[in-house]
Amino acid sequence: MGKAVYDAFPSSRAVFDAADAALGRPISKLCFEGPIEELTLTFNTQPALVATSSAILAAVHAQYPSLPKPAFAAGHSLGEYSALVAAGALTFADAVRLVELRGRAMQSAVPEGRGSMAAVLGADKETIQALCRDAADAGIVEPANFNAPGQVVLSGEKAAVERACALAAERKLKCIPLKVSAPFHCSLMAPAARAVESALASVPIQDLAFPVVANASAEPNLSASKVAELLVRQIDGPVRWDETVSRMAEAGVTHALEIGPAKVLSGLVKRIDKRIQVLSVSDPETVAKIGAFLG
Repeated sequence: MGKAVYDAFPSSRAVFDAADAALGRPISKLCFEGPIEELTLTFNTQPALVATSSAILAAVHAQYPSLPKPAFAAGHSLGEYSALVAAGALTFADAVRLVELRGRAMQSAVPEGRGSMAAVLGADKETIQALCRDAADAGIVEPANFNAPGQVVLSGEKAAVERACALAAERKLKCIPLKVSAPFHCSLMAPAARAVESALASVPIQDLAFPVVANASAEPNLSASKVAELLVRQIDGPVRWDETVSRMAEAGVTHALEIGPAKVLSGLVKRIDKRIQVLSVSDPETVAKIGAFLG
């Protein structure tokens, strides 16, 4: 993950080196070599993804030094930290340290085996809310990710999520259990939210060079004073990705770059609003396509 840009661009190499220095451990080696069992532990995954996304963006800037500032940036869950680094609100070093702490706090917030998550396909928001209400007698279950129309992820206590899936099946909806290490983006994450809030209190935050559309509000933010609150709310509240993309489309966005090692968001954007064309940028080959894509 990220090895191709590391090898091709000195600016990307500097980002990975900075991540290793900030964390005091070779997160770059884990990105490039694994093992996957270590990389997928959330306290490793989170700084690894921020490092990789930031390294790819560094390659983009190196190749296109006159690239104009974006109208907006946004990131899905963890990706909001990368977006804030890009906008200048957080330093890269602070961001990777924050998300490492965030990962450890999220992992320890709920005892292993108590929580779970599941994706419900084909339901509108009202139906999802009804599922959660009807399953609440089995415990906590809440919408965690509003990813796209007809794709919502539920999170909560295992028994309650299983109950919601059973109710979904009765209502002719498809429910897919997700392999996750904790029930993210629900009220069970409140201890993690407090831990990140405490950490953010000592992190300097600057005004943003361009708006970042926050997961918690689905609204663009330019103010340093709002960043910490929005990041804290994101941890134990839902990711409003569908509204985030719609907000940008309504503001006139027609082209977007997905900066990172996968293509998940480009697929979601296509389902949310086809007015936005997305180029997924993850390696030197896709970096080279940006000029033609943006015209």
